[in-house]
Amino acid sequence: MTDHTLLIVDDEPNVIASLKRALFNEEIEILTATGGREGLEVLSQKPVQVVLSDEKMPFMSGSEFLAAVKARYPQTVRLMLTGQASIEAAMLAINEGEIYRFFTKPWDDVTLVFAIRSAFEKHDLEAENRRLLQAVKRHAVEMKLLERQFPGISDVKRDESGMIILENLSDEELQEIVSQCEEELSEHHPD
Repeated sequence: MTDHTLLIVDDEPNVIASLKRALFNEEIEILTATGGREGLEVLSQKPVQVVLSDEKMPFMSGSEFLAAVKARYPQTVRLMLTGQASIEAAMLAINEGEIYRFFTKPWDDVTLVFAIRSAFEKHDLEAENRRLLQAVKRHAVEMKLLERQFPGISDVKRDESGMIILENLSDEELQEIVSQCEEELSEHHPD
């Protein structure tokens, strides 16, 4: 099973079928919906990384749908495909739904497939950035705890080559500090 799920939202079954054919060789799960309301229902039930939506649909336009997706699922990358290529529709989609790419019907399969791959890459990079930011924040808290327990521990002196200089510490004193740090960290993060 793949970690990449695409939701296609279009009220024309033949368009959905054509898109699925174009994406046949891609290692992604493809979900479909025939309108914005159904698309939001699908999103509420399953994590989706990329959404490709038509603009002109009954009851809810693609711009309205993508704006709702942005509000409820901001990490989901949004793309638009439309046969109604007006400047107004494009501006609305870009401004309200903050879409990643905008395509017109008929589309070029190769260009669309590459754009969808790129959308998944964008999603994955942003998810990794969020994960790394959380790790940095967690490490900053750990450093504050260590500094509180051992004032001056975060003040590191280095020589010209970048090596850490340990002044006036015996091996036993250094080992004692390391042991105390490990004990303190295990109390706060018993992983």
